[in-house]
Amino acid sequence: MKKSMTKAAALSIAAAMTVMASGCGSSASSQTAAAASGSSADAGSEASSDETVYKIGVLQYVQHDALDRCSEGFIEALDASGIAYEADLQNAAGDTPTCTTIAQKFVNDGDDLIFAIATPAAQACAAETEEIPIVLTAVTDPAGSGLVDTNEAPGGNVTGSSDLTPVAKQIELLTQLLPDAKTVGILYCSAESNSEIQAQLAKDACAKAGLTAVDYTVATSNDIQTVVESMVGNVDVIYAPTDNVIAAGMPTVAMIANANKLPTIVGEEGMCTSGGLATYTIDYKELGKVAGEMAVKILTEGTSPAEMPIEYYPDDKLRLVVNEETAAELGIDVSGLSAE
Repeated sequence: MKKSMTKAAALSIAAAMTVMASGCGSSASSQTAAAASGSSADAGSEASSDETVYKIGVLQYVQHDALDRCSEGFIEALDASGIAYEADLQNAAGDTPTCTTIAQKFVNDGDDLIFAIATPAAQACAAETEEIPIVLTAVTDPAGSGLVDTNEAPGGNVTGSSDLTPVAKQIELLTQLLPDAKTVGILYCSAESNSEIQAQLAKDACAKAGLTAVDYTVATSNDIQTVVESMVGNVDVIYAPTDNVIAAGMPTVAMIANANKLPTIVGEEGMCTSGGLATYTIDYKELGKVAGEMAVKILTEGTSPAEMPIEYYPDDKLRLVVNEETAAELGIDVSGLSAE
């Protein structure tokens, strides 16, 4: 198991790939996609007259560090493959109806492939087309979310990479850092099916550890402050899985929780650097790369998504991330978790 330490001032991923906008989000040409991945070339314009230029729609549900890294990794994989493409980058700004509008746009544009980042984005795209291949990422359980027949044999036009996090290991970390904790508040958005799956995994892990787990749910980001404030004095620690609404609102969560000496164990690195205490994290950029490599196979080799199992992040590449500034603010000793 790889371990590393990080401070709250860790680097954040540039938002150039996912410009927030009203209405149908913001689109970007292949030139923008190439620039965001570190290349100055226009990935579409350099194609020879007889070379196929693939049209790829990219729908990101909301802007936060983990999903931004997925998008970055996907574009890097496309660039590394050498294919010519035009990427239409869209961000739904956390609005599900906007996801539907963007998905309809991709279908009407006749895109060759759609890359959907996060469960609501993938569900919107899958609802609009059974013909265009869809590669997803940052979806905890594609089968459980109704996106594929099974994760081993998708059976339709959807496949991709899952961001199933090591929930049991994160709860184990919670007990290691906070041995006196008795009650865990599980904070997530009730509208996200992937979060409900993780919440249940967390409750199961808490039960095995002898902890009492209590759900604290929000419907939208507007509820975060009120719900977190209601946790103060009622729970000993917060557990927040890889929930898109909570991840985007993590600065608010951390502001309230840390001021009230309420530790937060989180689902991924970006949430930790935004003020959470600690996590075992997967690498979302690598997840995006895996999805990009799958997309290239679909486009250039004719591989069917129906026959491509959902890919998972390997356990031996998990990293321990501890926010030392948050630990100091909370008065929690993390010296025993120093990097190898």
